[in-house]
Amino acid sequence: MASFEVESGSAEETEAIAARLARSLAPGDVVLVSGELGAGKTTFVRGACRALGVAGRVTSPTFTIGHRYSGTVDVSHLDLYRFRGFSAAEWSDLEPYFDDAVVFVEWPEAGAGVLPQPRAHVRLEHVAPDVRRILIDTTDPTLLEESTGARPGLRHGD
Repeated sequence: MASFEVESGSAEETEAIAARLARSLAPGDVVLVSGELGAGKTTFVRGACRALGVAGRVTSPTFTIGHRYSGTVDVSHLDLYRFRGFSAAEWSDLEPYFDDAVVFVEWPEAGAGVLPQPRAHVRLEHVAPDVRRILIDTTDPTLLEESTGARPGLRHGD
């Protein structure tokens, strides 16, 4: 597992970090986005959507469960906050969001064992009122190198 950690001091910085990651994604990639309420999950997804060519408004799909956006590639944005697990019928309603799109899933814990294997898992944490820690984990170290310039396995000063 390769990891990258950075702090963001504004919504604009969070969006820029997401944009760098998104430029290395392709249809079929799934990104899990976790964090407390107000941690910046939708802000992160908005920045990724902009980098993937989505020009329209990007909002949290908490009450609609999912949004599908058209950009240079299709982007699906799911919010599983209201779920505690999935029945077969509920999952069949969500499956089309994964067809030919880059998919961002907020509150992915409800989909454990059902969601496709993610390319990355992003966690946002409150550090201070205007500061967020963003942690990106992936089993694909090239994703981190392409999107952040980080060289997994190397420490500062090596």
